[in-house]
Amino acid sequence: MIEAGVQGILVLGVMGEADRLLDEERQAVLQRFVQAADGAVAIVAGTSHASAYTTLELTRRAEQVGANAVMVSPPRLAKPNLEAVRAFYETIASGSAIEIVVQDHPGSSGVYMPPNFMAELAADLDNVKAVKLEDPPTPTKMTALRSLAGAGLRIFGGLGGVALVEELDRGAVGTMTGFAFPEVLVQIWQSHRSGDTESARKLFHHHLPLIQFEAQPFISLAIRKRIYQMRGIITSDHLRAPAPQLDAGTIRELETLIREVGLKVGERVAG
Repeated sequence: MIEAGVQGILVLGVMGEADRLLDEERQAVLQRFVQAADGAVAIVAGTSHASAYTTLELTRRAEQVGANAVMVSPPRLAKPNLEAVRAFYETIASGSAIEIVVQDHPGSSGVYMPPNFMAELAADLDNVKAVKLEDPPTPTKMTALRSLAGAGLRIFGGLGGVALVEELDRGAVGTMTGFAFPEVLVQIWQSHRSGDTESARKLFHHHLPLIQFEAQPFISLAIRKRIYQMRGIITSDHLRAPAPQLDAGTIRELETLIREVGLKVGERVAG
């Protein structure tokens, strides 16, 4: 990841296998990433949990091992209400000093947070510094949030990077996603940031079929791990059960797409 040019690494996100790890496994994974990064890039630890008590404890542990920030999704509630969500974030913010990234992903949390609510959180809680916005259509909501919160709140995209250029156009400072060719996203981001939006858009649209293929619901993680294995980054694409497996047809389609966009799985390309 560092060789690819990323500026930060998100560990234990909600769309991975964090919820399938034992507590000691979570801590070991986070410690290993912090040690491997050795300050070269920021490490953001996912500490989301159903209870404020456990989320706060996970947040404090992340802070203790040297994470630079934590990402916290609102808890899944039987009857979602913004008062309870606000109280949840107030508990985490008041009980720790580490920077908090609010994850806005109703698909996993079941909680819809309007732009004004998130802008108020950032204004009222000193350590809420960023939002990972994954409530589609993301560009529309990003414009509203940017207008309300101003430049002081860092807004990141996600959702596999499927709307990366549009999100950058609307004020996103970057993206947090596990697309298995991060150097591609880095190149798009660098071009856009330098003002060469035309090159950024061309590069994005060239790779978009693969980005969308990897982002398919239910099998996105399986596809991602398969690519990482093909690239020699991990030795196994095993998923802890229950989890969908890729059939032979999907694997063939993936291999074809990788060839068509001109990427080589045997090479690690620096961003």
